[in-house]
Amino acid sequence: MDYDTLSTSEIDGVGVITLNRPEVMNALNKQMRAELTHALEDIGSRARVLVLTGAGRAFCSGQDLGDGGNATQIDLERTLREEYEPMLRAIYDAPVPVIAAVNGSAAGAGANLALAADVVIAAESASFIQAFTRIGLIPDAGGTWFLPRQIGFARAMGTMLFADKITARQAEGWGMIWEAVPDDAFLLHWQQRARALADGPTVAYRNIRRALRKSLANTLDGQLQLEAQLQAEAGKTRDFREGVLAFLEKRPAQFEGR
Repeated sequence: MDYDTLSTSEIDGVGVITLNRPEVMNALNKQMRAELTHALEDIGSRARVLVLTGAGRAFCSGQDLGDGGNATQIDLERTLREEYEPMLRAIYDAPVPVIAAVNGSAAGAGANLALAADVVIAAESASFIQAFTRIGLIPDAGGTWFLPRQIGFARAMGTMLFADKITARQAEGWGMIWEAVPDDAFLLHWQQRARALADGPTVAYRNIRRALRKSLANTLDGQLQLEAQLQAEAGKTRDFREGVLAFLEKRPAQFEGR
């Protein structure tokens, strides 16, 4: 399917969705939110890994304040519940790993869009800004849920209150993102990371994501029970049998995703 605000590609199990409104630093308007939700669900149903990145010098500058007329007249609750929530759930509930390849500034809802991914790989020149208080709002798009879990309460609070720019290296050091990569190596690096996941055991990846997310609210007993359940599922796959055989034969495993 063709999109007006996105460009997409699917090659050998790697689905790439590029936010493509570089003239406004890939700001999220109503159309982009709808198209992104559709693309995530559509491509995610076929690919073995999804990559979300941005065109031009920014990843995403957040809400397009020029979309739909007077920004102060927007029904913010409706917009978040009906447009942002499905988009974020499409990332969080994707059946395959999701990488955010943050090529530049990620601000406001754009920062939290990236943080919804399973893995964030950023160019060293990229930055993350919880810019909401600059216009008298609170962080949304899942930011108040993601950030405290990723960097702790104190850092999340300071980041949101002061709306300071967080560099990619600082974000890496805090545990906000997986890694910051020199700009000249960024493209090849995230492509290699995506290729590695696409070639890996997709059922195991899916169950890792489920287990870690449940662990945030689970008791130890509940988590041990869940681990046993998910491991039993993984143990019935062709990938498990292939992994064991490859180990015994001292060769690379050829996973099929089942």
